[in-house]
Amino acid sequence: MKTIFNTLFALLIALGTFAQKAEQPDWSYDIGGKINEMYLTEAGTLVVASNDGLVGIKPGSNELLFKFTDYGRVKPEELTFIPASPYVMVAQGGFMSSKKTVIDFVSGQILFSSEGNQWRQIFTSSTAMPQNKLIVSGLQKTGDMAENNTPKVAVYDLGNGKEDYSFYLFPPGKTTMKSYMVTGDPLLLKDKMLIPTSQGIIAKTLTGETLWENKIKNVNWMTADASEKEIYAFESNTSGSSMEIYKVGADGAELWKDAAKVKGQVVNFEILPQGLAVVSNKSSGGSNSVFAAKDESEIGFLSAQTGEDLWEKAPKTKGYVQHFYIMDDGILFGIQQGGINKISFDGKTLFKKPLKTGENIMVMAHTPQGLIYITSEDANIVNLETGDQVWDKPLKYKRATSVASTFDKSNNRYLISADDEIMAVDPTTGNVSAFANTDFDEKEQPSSIQMRNGGVYLGSDQNMTLIDFNGNEVYHQYYKSPSKSTFAKIVGGVIAVASTTMAVSAAAAAGANRNSLGDYNEYGKEYDRQSKMFSAIGSASFEFMSQRFKATAATENAQFILTKLDDGVGLVKVNKDSGKTEKEIILKDKKPEYEVDDFGGVLYYKAKDDLIYAYDLKK
Repeated sequence: MKTIFNTLFALLIALGTFAQKAEQPDWSYDIGGKINEMYLTEAGTLVVASNDGLVGIKPGSNELLFKFTDYGRVKPEELTFIPASPYVMVAQGGFMSSKKTVIDFVSGQILFSSEGNQWRQIFTSSTAMPQNKLIVSGLQKTGDMAENNTPKVAVYDLGNGKEDYSFYLFPPGKTTMKSYMVTGDPLLLKDKMLIPTSQGIIAKTLTGETLWENKIKNVNWMTADASEKEIYAFESNTSGSSMEIYKVGADGAELWKDAAKVKGQVVNFEILPQGLAVVSNKSSGGSNSVFAAKDESEIGFLSAQTGEDLWEKAPKTKGYVQHFYIMDDGILFGIQQGGINKISFDGKTLFKKPLKTGENIMVMAHTPQGLIYITSEDANIVNLETGDQVWDKPLKYKRATSVASTFDKSNNRYLISADDEIMAVDPTTGNVSAFANTDFDEKEQPSSIQMRNGGVYLGSDQNMTLIDFNGNEVYHQYYKSPSKSTFAKIVGGVIAVASTTMAVSAAAAAGANRNSLGDYNEYGKEYDRQSKMFSAIGSASFEFMSQRFKATAATENAQFILTKLDDGVGLVKVNKDSGKTEKEIILKDKKPEYEVDDFGGVLYYKAKDDLIYAYDLKK
């Protein structure tokens, strides 16, 4: 009896194993260790963290693009994807034994490692774009004891991984009672570098000669105007409740009598001909004390000559600034908790009164009629000069979990989907008419809307529909979700990377934000802008990313949906115009972990704990 039981048990195990076997992939990758996280990058490379280390996957070959096992298991908090670049930084170890490696996930090349370059302690590491450089500060084992214990700065070319130049903060062996620690990101200029230290800012030539030093200590980050003659340095207090801003001349002299003080942390800083626009975020830190700071942003406008606030009264925000745009006549801003306002560079309110809106302003953009805004509760177009409503009253809907919108150029109307209904809005009058209903299964709301030759396409995770220009349904396809718990496992790689890239320095956040109000629905222009930005840097990896952003996305004409098929759980490719299934990939896994590269048209699927399958979705 026991033998029969064992035989049946073995058979069930074998059948279970067979049932989990996925369809034959186009490529397969043995990761070499238990997979913990998968990250889909902007370049289409899948970066996989396992118990053994980090690997890169680029379809076209069954070989791994790179395999990095020097640090063993890599945790999510030890990874930093450098925004708008082909680089990922792996950082491990404590302050006294910090280890860092930079990997190009397009070429698979390891460009920098602290061990390979003999850094025994790293104070700071940051990238300078568009120069395409890595700047490292710390202690390097390259000489005698004096040299090994003297703080050093080195610049590496990220195009080839080679060192450009390096220098010591002060001559090795020099007797000093002062402790020189690099406290923030150095600023790389055309002919020099500024290094913030615990004793002040030090300016060095690119050959290491000291040009000047000043006494502005413990600066976190810096930025400069286009001429590089005016430098602004930012120092945060220990609690993070306030910052001081210093202005420094080309010779290192402080140009303001006193530092400008702002509450909270600076998240946006713009150098303008009229002055300096500053947005800082204050946080209560969860405290309920009456003395705690409010959770809101402050907007200030400083004199570039004196650092004094030019506005007698700062505009009230009563929340965090979600949108911030520099206009010809002033500053336009939108608040996450609701509300839009515009203020001139001399501090005068340009709108007749602050515009009330719903929470979570998802869209603020130029249209021929004025500024369109779309929130989770309402939408309207307003006059950008006065703030007057173009539409007599805003389009109202319940607080929607998803709002999709587009402009139907052929019929001159906005189509806005919310609350299971598509509303057609006249762009000039705001007159609203019911266009169609969207009765999506599993209580889903459309998350995307797109104009097609045959009508209006709407899609969500499990539903897709095409509606003709008269509001009649052409087709509606619904694909049942495998299980509710599945969706906790399939967070998109693009989202994962986005959350990672948010963890960048304040310098990157403030300096990289050009704050220009875009045109409604101009996605192609944004892709073209990114493509040109990548191409301008010049390396082969950036050129690859440039060409990728010029290409048509694989999801332009099809949608990929995870569902339960006759033979098991799988991914279906469905044509947006016909609603017909063009491809099925059976995964046979009730809770699959996968990523879809929308641009490249590749499905990455975790087939086993240490195995990834890749499928070409374009075929």
